[in-house]
Amino acid sequence: MFRKSIFSLLIVFLIGGSLQAQTETAPLTLSEAQVKLDRFLQLVESKYLEDVDAGKLVEDAINAILEELDPHSVYFTADELQQANEPLEGNFEGIGIQFNILKDTIIVVNTISGGPSERVGIRSGDKIIVIEGENVAGKEITNKDVTDRLRGKKGTKVNVEIQRKGVNKPLDFVITRDVIPLYSVDASYMAAPETGYIRVSKFASTTVDEFRKATAELKAEGMENLILDLRGNGGGYLNAAIDLADEFLPAGKLIVYTDGRAYPRQDAYATSFGKMQEGKVIVLIDEGSASASEIVSGALQDWDRALIIGRRSFGKGLVQRPYNLTDGSAVRLTVSRYYTPSGRSIQKPYDEGIEAYHNELNERLSDGELTADHAVAFPDSLKYFTSAKRVVYGGGGIMPDIYIPLDTTWSTDYYANVVGKGIVNQFTLTWLDGVRNDLEKSYATPEQFRDKFTISQSLWDEFIAYAESEEVPFDQEGFDVCKDRLDLIMRSTIARNLFDFEAFWIVYNTGDDAYLKALEALNDNTFKKMNIAEK
Repeated sequence: MFRKSIFSLLIVFLIGGSLQAQTETAPLTLSEAQVKLDRFLQLVESKYLEDVDAGKLVEDAINAILEELDPHSVYFTADELQQANEPLEGNFEGIGIQFNILKDTIIVVNTISGGPSERVGIRSGDKIIVIEGENVAGKEITNKDVTDRLRGKKGTKVNVEIQRKGVNKPLDFVITRDVIPLYSVDASYMAAPETGYIRVSKFASTTVDEFRKATAELKAEGMENLILDLRGNGGGYLNAAIDLADEFLPAGKLIVYTDGRAYPRQDAYATSFGKMQEGKVIVLIDEGSASASEIVSGALQDWDRALIIGRRSFGKGLVQRPYNLTDGSAVRLTVSRYYTPSGRSIQKPYDEGIEAYHNELNERLSDGELTADHAVAFPDSLKYFTSAKRVVYGGGGIMPDIYIPLDTTWSTDYYANVVGKGIVNQFTLTWLDGVRNDLEKSYATPEQFRDKFTISQSLWDEFIAYAESEEVPFDQEGFDVCKDRLDLIMRSTIARNLFDFEAFWIVYNTGDDAYLKALEALNDNTFKKMNIAEK
């Protein structure tokens, strides 16, 4: 903390001289500041009483400088850069499983279809007890410990021992690592006879290809209208957002433009290749929808191509570009702002510092915005107009056309404990271990499970007893308040662990307010009343 403060003060000196002298002399230029910093580091190296880690000093200085700029310019070491890029590149090399750690035991939740683990016969519910001769069961282990042992270069092999329900002896497997796809389309299914639903979790290099594949399959099932779910989508590649918006807009329509000091205005326009230019479109957003999500929702809102439902988005309208440094590290530096077709800047203010910037979402909850107890007031200076002359606002996220408040009526301490501490997920994994085969015989598809599976009183009793064994005492009053919500989360989690991640949304959305409002709006006169295009 002391070193960070020293470097923050150093930055003030480098940029503008001392605070006292700032009013008397001209600020340093960047080249003059660089000379001054070089001289300072030379003095530290040659005169300071102890040896220092010069690399660490420079990293601290870079981070201190970036904190003075904006909340989204960041520094990465070489290792951090690889980890940060991996989710957006669309693949990694490993064995192809989704796993959970339950009581120091690695449990396979799902195998990735067509991946190395599935090919050798590993199944959902299997417990990994040995990796390369090392016992990994019953000892403290983290997610990173597991990935460090199981990931590796394509073509390399890893030996594991599996404990499987109903099999007396451990099973030995040799898994040849391969390229494992990382998907950004979490779910795509028919929500109603003519309505498809697609959930996009991030904007990666493969996102648009995944989206096109999903829409083609849904159109083959009769889809005419679409619910595009971008809630919780924190963004990703700018080009992926442009290409996704292009799917919905006619050729020549402006999608977004960026403008910065070193990068003059650049416009991105729709092409004629979009496959979703007809039909009703609804985009779901919330306070976790940021950056690329706001580009898509802002463009479709400005052109009156989609109805936006949910809560005000995050408000990130800054564009970063990566720049490599000499040792393999890099900075992602903010170089411009992006603007929606109507000219809106979506970036929320950050002039009160990084901490206040990130606490702003908590303020939305405390001041009543998220629960709709308090309406967001925008000044007229932030007023803009869509192509159909509807009023929209800039200056802090995308405001939806239909606001869905955060429902907190079911929020109790009991719910927070059993969900927040992972009890629901732990219990479903444990419970499924004994009934998986029976459930797979009874429910061939997630839709069958959604429509027919119910939580019996005996299952509730098992869950309550399990939670108590995990030091969450039963609270009858709290349970009664949150039971319906807990029922939804339980059934959704069981579906995910029984089938796949898409199954979670197939079940969960049946009780989601924004999703249900979208289905309603597709079948009443909302689009006509708001003058939102169907084609």
